[in-house]
Amino acid sequence: MKADIISIGDELLKGHRINTNASFIAIELGRIGIPVSRIITCSDDPKAITDTLTASLGEAELVLVTGGLGPTRDDRTRTVVQELLGRGLVFEHESFERITEIFRRRGRDVTESMRDQAMVIEGSVTVPNTKGTAPGMIIDCGDRFHNHHLVLMPGVPSEMEAMMKLTVIPFFAPRSGAFILHTPIMTIGIGESQLAGMIVNVEDGMPARTTLSYLPHAAGVSLMVSTSGGSRQEVEAENRGVVEAIVTTVGSFVYATSEVTLEEVVVRILLEKGLKVAVAESCTGGLVSSRLTDVPGSSGCFLSGMVTYSNEAKEELLGVDAETIQQQGAVSEAVAEEMACGCLLKSGADISVATTGIAGPGGGTSEKPVGMVCVAVASRSRAGALQVEASTFSMHGDRHTNKVRFSEAALSGLLDRLRSVFS
Repeated sequence: MKADIISIGDELLKGHRINTNASFIAIELGRIGIPVSRIITCSDDPKAITDTLTASLGEAELVLVTGGLGPTRDDRTRTVVQELLGRGLVFEHESFERITEIFRRRGRDVTESMRDQAMVIEGSVTVPNTKGTAPGMIIDCGDRFHNHHLVLMPGVPSEMEAMMKLTVIPFFAPRSGAFILHTPIMTIGIGESQLAGMIVNVEDGMPARTTLSYLPHAAGVSLMVSTSGGSRQEVEAENRGVVEAIVTTVGSFVYATSEVTLEEVVVRILLEKGLKVAVAESCTGGLVSSRLTDVPGSSGCFLSGMVTYSNEAKEELLGVDAETIQQQGAVSEAVAEEMACGCLLKSGADISVATTGIAGPGGGTSEKPVGMVCVAVASRSRAGALQVEASTFSMHGDRHTNKVRFSEAALSGLLDRLRSVFS
C-alpha cells in the first residue's frame, strides 16, 4: 500500500501557514509500513480539488486529505468529494451530540451550520473528532477508483493528530502488509559532502530494500536509514547492519542513533555523571543556556547562564582581563578561555562553556569575518585540576543561522569534554 497526502487551503499556497500536517501524517504512516508517494498542496478551488483527488485516487491505494471540512464558505472538500463519488450525505448522530455538548460548555446555541457539520458522506466510516467539531471520514471509493481509500480530516493540527492516532492508524495498520523502520543517525562537526564521501562504500553496498537520506539543517546534517519489508525481524536486522556500518565509518562525528537533540545528549550525560554545568555567552545571547534548559530535568545539572555581551560585562562579571581584550580582541580564543574559566570559578560548576563571535551581518573584518566564533570549554577534574581549551570555527549564514550554529559548536564542545575527561 502506498499513500498520497493532500493538504487543502489557499493559506498554505500563500505561505501564511506552514504545512506541518503532512510531515506528521507521513511519519505516522511510516510507523505502520505505508510509504508516502506524494505530498500535494492544493487550493480551495473546487476544480483544483477535483482534479487533484482524481489523479491521486487513480494511483494511490490510500489518499489522506486535510482541510476544507469546516463551516465557512471556503471549506469545500466534502462537497467536492460528494460530487466526485456521486454520493449523498447522512446525519451522524454521535457527532452531532459531541458538537452540541461542546457548544453547551461554551454557552453558545447550536446553529444550523453546526448541524451541517454532523453530516458525513454516504458509506463513510466516521472518524470522531475528539478535539473539535467536524468529524473525519474514511471512505471506500468504489470500483471507479479500484476501491482505494480516501481519508478526510480537518486542517487544524490538534484535531487531525488525534484522528490519526485514535482512528486512522488503527484502521489501516492491519491492511498495510509491510513493515518500515527508520533509524536516524545524528552527526555534528561534519558537512554533507564530507559525510557523503566518508560513507560512499557503505551506501554503494546497501541492500535493495534500504535507502539513505541526507537531512541538512541549520546546525549541520543528519542521516536517515530506512528499510522496508514484510518481516519485522528481517527489516530490523538489515537496518541495524547499515546503521552500524555507518557509525563505525563516521566515528566520533555521530552523537546519537535516535531522534534526540545534542542538548538532550549533553544533559543526559551530565545527569548520569552527577556533574554541574554553567554557561557564559556573548554572541549567542543566551541561546546555549536556553537549549540546555529546554531539556526536562536540566535543573539537576544546570547551575547558571551569563550573557556578557559587552566588554565591560565580560570584565566585571567573569573577570576577563581588560588587557586581554585590548590585545587579542573580544572575539579571540584568549578571551573565550578567560570567560569559560571565570564562569567555572564563579558558578562552582564542574564544567563550563563560553562563546564569543561575530554573528553579523556587520562587524566583521578581513582577519575576523562574520561567522567567526571562538568557543572555550573549562572543567575541573575529580582531583580539582583546571583545564581549559578553546577552538575557532567559521560559519556561513545569516545572523539567526550563525547563532544556531555557534550554539551547536558550544554544545559539541561540551560533549567532547564530557566524553574525553569524564568518561
